[in-house]
Amino acid sequence: FEEFQRYKTHPSIRAFLEGGKRVSYGARAITAGGLLSLPKTVFPGGALIGDDAGFLNASRIKGSHAAIKTGMLAADAAFDAVQAGRQSDELTAYPDAFKQSWLYTELYRARNFKQWMAKGLYLGTLMVGLEQKVMGGNVPWTLHHQHADHEMLKPASQCEPIAYPKPDGKLTFDRLSSVFISNTNHEENQPAHLTLKDASVPVNVNLRTYAGPEARFCPAAVYEFVKNDDGSERLVINAQNCVHCKTCDIKDPTQNIVWVTPEGGGGPNYPNM
Repeated sequence: FEEFQRYKTHPSIRAFLEGGKRVSYGARAITAGGLLSLPKTVFPGGALIGDDAGFLNASRIKGSHAAIKTGMLAADAAFDAVQAGRQSDELTAYPDAFKQSWLYTELYRARNFKQWMAKGLYLGTLMVGLEQKVMGGNVPWTLHHQHADHEMLKPASQCEPIAYPKPDGKLTFDRLSSVFISNTNHEENQPAHLTLKDASVPVNVNLRTYAGPEARFCPAAVYEFVKNDDGSERLVINAQNCVHCKTCDIKDPTQNIVWVTPEGGGGPNYPNM
């Protein structure tokens, strides 16, 4: 969150934003692993389409066309199943049709993008350019993902703290005022949709080893380390602030946070997004 606020202060970016008005706020973790990160897309009675499955072409930063195409393929498979009198089984025709579509070809040609860029800007740019511009994505090699996202967080002892400037309320903003205009709402007494597998891990592991990443990667100030009367610290979960980006479920280095769908359809309401 703070890095994004600082990004807006760059002269090239500031020129487009200065004098504007913040009208809404939201956050979403994007599934950008590409073709090699796709899960099984069908299950009894349903299917995953668009970014629910991860059909984003990260090299083009485009996914709307993939969401439309996979929606059409899933709808065709569902229609055929209904016509045949089937129910509650798997729409296997959907993933089969995807593999025969232009979308599969597009994602296959871009399959190495994230892996190359993870090796650094210069090498990544060179190899992506060679693969996609010179060879059209038709290369005989495939680079597989080596690590899950949560495994890549470095211990705080290996990093230099970054001093971010205070938000000015015009170009840069704080979390709480941003969450307010997301119109997020959860019933006060509903069961918590954010839980911990082990309540001791946030302080004993995440805070001591990683300086409490929960308090930084959450864009909605859901996670907060507070001091007890005896000087010890504990993690407070402000679940009512959640904007449903699911970053915590993905990025928690100990995979201790569990995000589930909240009761009653609660969450953010984006009128201008």
